Amino acid sequence: MTNEKIKIEDEYLISVEFYKIQSIMLKTENFPWFYSDGIDVYQSNDDLYKFQFTHTFYRDSAPNSDSISIISPILNLIRPAALSRIKANLLTRTPKIIQNTFHCDLGGFSEERLSQWTTSIFYMNTNNGYTIFEDGTKVESVANRMLTFPSNMKHTGTSCTDEKVRIVINFNYV
Repeated sequence: MTNEKIKIEDEYLISVEFYKIQSIMLKTENFPWFYSDGIDVYQSNDDLYKFQFTHTFYRDSAPNSDSISIISPILNLIRPAALSRIKANLLTRTPKIIQNTFHCDLGGFSEERLSQWTTSIFYMNTNNGYTIFEDGTKVESVANRMLTFPSNMKHTGTSCTDEKVRIVINFNYV
């Protein structure tokens, strides 16, 4: 099932640019990941696997990370007029795939304002996790893939079972 509002671009970056970002985020012990005790807004304390590590590159109209320059090749292709947030999510392997709750990244925005924004998800590694939309459209996690859609489309991600981690970078922009 596919949706015409969803755009999928494989081999989004040239290989040398992609591998540079991937090696920094996946293989560098110095890249700062921050523990987040939850993924879903309405999450119970019994959800043992509902945690993630995040890195916020940009928020509140300003860079939020000394590492923002590593994603310049992506920003040069997106060419946003305005940014709301850029955040990387790292989910650890789970015994079975866990699907999170459907949401829009820019919570708190009105439906009218949400419809003016765009969300893109850049996949840092290939694994059996995925992004799924409320209409059932499913996008597999493939390294160097960019998924783009209107920010008012509810979606969610999952964990993976076949790799140590699943890493994506979320971009919210006009």
